[in-house]
Amino acid sequence: MANFAKPSVPQFSVDVYQNAYLPDGGRDVDAVVTVTATGGGTSGATGFTAGGPAGVVIVVDCSGSMNYPPAKMEGARAATAAAVDTLRDGTSFAVVAGTHVATPVYPGDGRLAVAGPRTRAEAKQALARLTPDGGTAIGTWLRLADALLGGEDLAIRHAVLLTDGRNEHESPEALRAALDACAGRFTCDARGVGTDWEVKEVTGIASALLGSADIVADPAGLAADFTAMMENVMGKGVADVALRLWTPVGAELVFVKQVAPAVADLTGRRADTGPRAGDYPTGSWGDESRDYHVRVRVPANTVGQEMLAARVSLILPDPAGGEARPVSQGLIRAVWTHDVAMATAINPQVAHYTGQAELADAIQQGLDARKSGDRDGATAKLGRAVQLAAASGNADTAKLLSKVVDVVDAAAGTVRLKAKVAEADEMTLETRSTKTVRVKR
Repeated sequence: MANFAKPSVPQFSVDVYQNAYLPDGGRDVDAVVTVTATGGGTSGATGFTAGGPAGVVIVVDCSGSMNYPPAKMEGARAATAAAVDTLRDGTSFAVVAGTHVATPVYPGDGRLAVAGPRTRAEAKQALARLTPDGGTAIGTWLRLADALLGGEDLAIRHAVLLTDGRNEHESPEALRAALDACAGRFTCDARGVGTDWEVKEVTGIASALLGSADIVADPAGLAADFTAMMENVMGKGVADVALRLWTPVGAELVFVKQVAPAVADLTGRRADTGPRAGDYPTGSWGDESRDYHVRVRVPANTVGQEMLAARVSLILPDPAGGEARPVSQGLIRAVWTHDVAMATAINPQVAHYTGQAELADAIQQGLDARKSGDRDGATAKLGRAVQLAAASGNADTAKLLSKVVDVVDAAAGTVRLKAKVAEADEMTLETRSTKTVRVKR
């Protein structure tokens, strides 16, 4: 019999890196907030987390295009089987087939099964029913995943979504409404297989549902990708963690962005929680560390004055269902000085992640310009991206860029657009453009 002992609650720490000094009358304060979780998540050997059981819904595109070539459907079955094998005993799970409708494949009774030797074997047998036919309506798939996960008392709710095509059988408004309805209810990792899907659609799904997005150009790589993805899900120990920012009277938050391990703008996701305080969702956590760039605009002040610009706290849900509680905090300060060197110095962490955010924007703008036929604009933006990737040591992104442009001088950002670019290479660069490297401290 499986051991259902719960793992320990992760311990969170908050560190703030900033240059607190401003010139006379200066107003904008930048800080990088590093949040680290240790001692939870991966320590659990069952499908139970610190707050209770975990649930996973695997959603597989079964539209007619998955049969062209047949290797896509074969790869999807193998990947789903590998994901099921990776589930810990005690994890609640289901498999859903997505076409122009969403169909429960296993257990198929509108509920979740509990992972164990018998249910894993049954689920893998049921994968034979995954046959390609029909259209693509991803919003419908997400709503069924939400219904399945929402019907259980779960601490971790997660979905894994695989698609090979564009969302052609429902309107963009329907997909947006589904994402709005599902946001904050579960996390979703999205994968595009092949090259016939829309990058902004898949990355938009992952962004809205606080998950990851990636491309698997060769269906033969799906099983390995799904296994790694599910291992990451099984490592989550606590969900619904929020970054709470409080600012004093007269101060305002300009933006809050996750900047590592990937760029994600959280500014528009604020939920007010009291006078001058708001929560920004960060999703589920295992043993990991993430960085956030916060900019606060404070009232102009004179030399010699000092103030607290913002207080940053980590808010965890109460496993017993009570009020969420702060577990760690850091302070962002503002100090006005006449020392020009102190006031104009840029904190290394802030400088690094400002460059990484610019790198992601340059890639997106460069690829958009290339698609529209603006060769000069594409060359300029992708050249700047090459320059930023080289300066920051982002070797993975630099390698992806080299498949789209010929690099003449990386330090200067001098490049030439390649005459021919494989569609998979361009889509991989676009999909992974927001991935960052950590600052070296």
